[in-house]
Amino acid sequence: MRPERGGRITSLKLRGEELLDQGIGVDDPAAEDFVEGGAWGWDEMVPNVEATDTLPDHGEAWRMSWEVPYLSRHSVFMRATGRLVPWILDRTIELTDQLRLSYVYRNVGTEALPAYWCAHPLFKYEPGMAVGAPAPGEGSSAKVHLAPGSIDRMTLRWRSGAGVEMSWDMAVTPYVAIWVCNG
Repeated sequence: MRPERGGRITSLKLRGEELLDQGIGVDDPAAEDFVEGGAWGWDEMVPNVEATDTLPDHGEAWRMSWEVPYLSRHSVFMRATGRLVPWILDRTIELTDQLRLSYVYRNVGTEALPAYWCAHPLFKYEPGMAVGAPAPGEGSSAKVHLAPGSIDRMTLRWRSGAGVEMSWDMAVTPYVAIWVCNG
């Protein structure tokens, strides 16, 4: 994990196999664009997705240093605090027989502000892997926006047999988008 680099989870291994994309070696939190800054690992998009006049592409959480108020062998509590608009994101990661990430997002300003939070894991892609949701064909790339409230879990399985299942409460997180970049 890299608290100083957007709280990024840099590696996620299952039985020794790396599941997160490791990028192309770029690591620049000052870049204007998320991809130019280094698209790899698992980060969070807060408080926006698209760049605005005042907020950077993919929000500001991926490029800022996070606090680590608590760390133990099997859990970590991290906090990011917005600089450009007033927000706080708390993330707790717990490792037992499964990996559990819990989030609390708060607007700490005096005015209501529209905001987005997106868990943003960049899983490695390999030909022939199984994606448990609509996805483009082999060798293509696409953004797939699923109907609100249509799924509450996503599975990925690599040819080695390694797999992950992510689940969430649809009442809290009804929107799911999948970006497949395998072209």
